[in-house]
Amino acid sequence: MLRVAKIAAIGAAAVFAALFVGWWQVDGPGADPAPGKRPMPLSLMDFSLTDQDGRDVGPETLIGEPSLVFFGFTYCPDVCPTTLSDISGWLDELGPDAGNLNTIFITVDPDRDTVETMAEYVSYFHPQIQGWTGPPNQIAAIADGFHATYEKVEGENGEYTMNHTAGVFLFDATGRFVTTIDYHEPREFAVPKIRRAMQDRTEGAES
Repeated sequence: MLRVAKIAAIGAAAVFAALFVGWWQVDGPGADPAPGKRPMPLSLMDFSLTDQDGRDVGPETLIGEPSLVFFGFTYCPDVCPTTLSDISGWLDELGPDAGNLNTIFITVDPDRDTVETMAEYVSYFHPQIQGWTGPPNQIAAIADGFHATYEKVEGENGEYTMNHTAGVFLFDATGRFVTTIDYHEPREFAVPKIRRAMQDRTEGAES
């Protein structure tokens, strides 16, 4: 009995530690240093990237339809695949309406995330998700417009990982920032936010 209780206590401590690390990075003191800053309207941004099919893309690519934008990298062990899986679930719930939503995954690790790498990576998720990459200065330019943060964290033997903003940015069809969907936000909260942004698109077209 003591052995079972000890194992259970260790398991509970591990779960608590994992939750604490997630809180520290996303909502706590380890979160973005300026969470009150809102992204600029897409119409005021200036950047030039390349999508996973080799096409040039920029802020004008997103204007005209509502947009979901997430920053990450293909070597990400947890946050990125988890978030892209969550986004895939949101798109599944939207059904055919998902085709009217720009859904973009932008790398913060352009040295490793080539066009070909992005194409393969996004193919594992919902087909509406597009992968964008480009030169480091252009990645920096779009991150600055979004007030997204990222940094390279050196490891051993020349290896490294990337720390980055974990939220998903939601814009309406005019390119106006609507809200952020937080990391691990439940689907029952996330999907209505997206539907509202898409409804605003329809209402704007009718007025």
